[in-house]
Amino acid sequence: MPYDDVMTDPTADNDPRPVEPIEPDLNECCGNGCCPCVFDTYAEEKRSWQQALKAWEERHPDQVKDTATP
Repeated sequence: MPYDDVMTDPTADNDPRPVEPIEPDLNECCGNGCCPCVFDTYAEEKRSWQQALKAWEERHPDQVKDTATP
């Protein structure tokens, strides 16, 4: 497989599953109304992750875990 094909092949190892951002501890917020607050930043990162994960799952349907069952 030519190098260019490896870079665009979504099944290749170069397309890892997006990593969920880590929620900040309550102690990480100073409570002074900062803009953006660490929780605002986390919420934006979480939304971006959810979109990236959805796109990744569409590219890798065989690797999607069944979340309906515990």
